[in-house]
Amino acid sequence: MADFTATVYQNEFLPDGGTDVHAIVTVNCTGAGAAGQSGSGDAGEIIIVDTSGSMGRDGVQAAAYAAQTALDQILDGVWFAVISGNDRAQLAFPPSAEPVMVKMDPYTRQAAKDAVSRFYADGGTAMGTWLRLAGRVFATVPSLNQKHAILLTDGENQHETPEALTQAIESVTGQFQCDTRGVGVAWQVDEVRRIAQALLGTVDIIPAPDQLAAEFEKLIQNAMGRGVAQADLRVWAPQGAEVLFVRQVAPTVEDLTSRRTAINPLTGSYPTGSWGDESRDYHVAIRLAAKAIGQEQLAARVQLVLGDQTVAQGLVKALWSGDEALTTRINPEVAHYTGQTELAQAIQDGLAAKAVGDTATATTKLGRAVQLAAQTGNEEATTRLRKVVDIDDQETGTVRLKRAVEKADEMALDTASTKTTRVRK
Repeated sequence: MADFTATVYQNEFLPDGGTDVHAIVTVNCTGAGAAGQSGSGDAGEIIIVDTSGSMGRDGVQAAAYAAQTALDQILDGVWFAVISGNDRAQLAFPPSAEPVMVKMDPYTRQAAKDAVSRFYADGGTAMGTWLRLAGRVFATVPSLNQKHAILLTDGENQHETPEALTQAIESVTGQFQCDTRGVGVAWQVDEVRRIAQALLGTVDIIPAPDQLAAEFEKLIQNAMGRGVAQADLRVWAPQGAEVLFVRQVAPTVEDLTSRRTAINPLTGSYPTGSWGDESRDYHVAIRLAAKAIGQEQLAARVQLVLGDQTVAQGLVKALWSGDEALTTRINPEVAHYTGQTELAQAIQDGLAAKAVGDTATATTKLGRAVQLAAQTGNEEATTRLRKVVDIDDQETGTVRLKRAVEKADEMALDTASTKTTRVRK
């Protein structure tokens, strides 16, 4: 059985009149096991491949090879299916007019690879139809308690309205997790990212088709290594307190605040998806009523819950003090992740301003991103930023926009904006 631990990092001391408490809760998981082998239910995997006309013959062949590579990584006994998508969704495997899944074994693996080899490029792009079909396919196996998909596209969602895509995303939110990938530079990061964020997945760019197979292999290996099907983060706060936000801040920034489900008037539950052997950090902010100097209060109880079982817990505390040496101290973990969250937003805002020709805003925002990347030690972000701006001074965030920037470099910076670094000990 998986073992979870929770550790809280915070400065619990508040000044006279202070109300806001911030804490980083690190949750570690070991012994998660493999997907579908915990004895508490089955695992399901769906591979969704864009086969629209824009993929072209070479692109579809590369995607087919990547899907075949992914099929090799799905463990025997896991339920699976393959969807090909253009302006409509088709169940490529198993061959059926109705939604259905089959269990992986040597025979079904080879049959699926044969079916994928017959992919061809045709039609437009309507990702909402792909998601809806995936939801219907997963629903055919009631024993599934772990549902994961990967979705590949190469273009904009041109053959359905933005409202239709939004409705499709909402219709499958909470039904399965989905990692999304875009190949080439003709797709829209914001469009694909909102699918991933809603479905507790990741988004990234694959610059060239010949890199697809390695990425698909890694995604499925990660999914197969997550033996804990579903865990929720529960946050209790005392009567009269306000939960300002709950965010995952490592390994990526994901705001979970709006995903709250009430357990009771004082406790909210936030989905975290499946777990493997890994560590994640969460930033919890609570607003309390100010108390007198010397008083203390439990500000929050943060728990990781599997089903109805609490497997890890951390306590967030508040103690009002008149000692400025204590109350003005900024916890390193809280400071670090506050900067990382701002960094992600600065990158996205800067690139959005650049796209519409607002050079002044783009320069300011990307300059701030450079400054934050340096302050938080995010060397990967700094490296990616250097491909978009010339850096004159990292400490002050003084930059100049490059005149010529590869589109793939901008998109790589955008997709990686939410990836964070851990605090340097």
